[in-house]
Amino acid sequence: MTETASNLHPTFQRMLSRDRKEALIKQTGLVIWLYGLSGSGKSTIAIGLEKKLHQDGILTQLLDGDNIRTGLNKNLGFSDEDRVENIRRIAEVAKLHAEIGVATIASFITPKRSLRSNAREIIGNADFLEIYVHCNFDTCEARDVKGLYAKAKAGNLPQFTGRDSSFEPPDNSSPADLVIETDQESPEESIEKLYQTVSKRVQLNS
Repeated sequence: MTETASNLHPTFQRMLSRDRKEALIKQTGLVIWLYGLSGSGKSTIAIGLEKKLHQDGILTQLLDGDNIRTGLNKNLGFSDEDRVENIRRIAEVAKLHAEIGVATIASFITPKRSLRSNAREIIGNADFLEIYVHCNFDTCEARDVKGLYAKAKAGNLPQFTGRDSSFEPPDNSSPADLVIETDQESPEESIEKLYQTVSKRVQLNS
């Protein structure tokens, strides 16, 4: 044990329990982790889901990749090490929200299976709902809502996920809890599909 660690004295056992906090707001905490290529529709679906849950009286928190990169993680780049730290910090924040009963929607590219596995381990399997927002590269490039694909194609955006840096879809060894095909269905259909899955998990049983 390091000297720093030996000086830490966590007080978790003296704090209010999670179930008391969930009872107060009458809902159960959950992290809904959306991942996929840039332009796949993650943010659109995340925002749509948040609005529908809010209409049901569910307290939510939306953590979006670009927002986090301009605040909490603005000191991080896109090296492998920084990507790992980016997801670690986000997962820790999402865990804190879930533990007080908040339905937490995380929208991040999260290109590697190991990153998603780390997030699940930090948050805890019971609180982690993994949603793969699938859209093929050509469709994402055609949408190019942020102009990133054009920059990458011109060589002005190195290590662009899906082009220079690989994206690992879920597989049998690391499956997603739900796959949403945004190149085959409308945004409204995708949002409704996710809502039907999530709404059952965040309502507190009376």
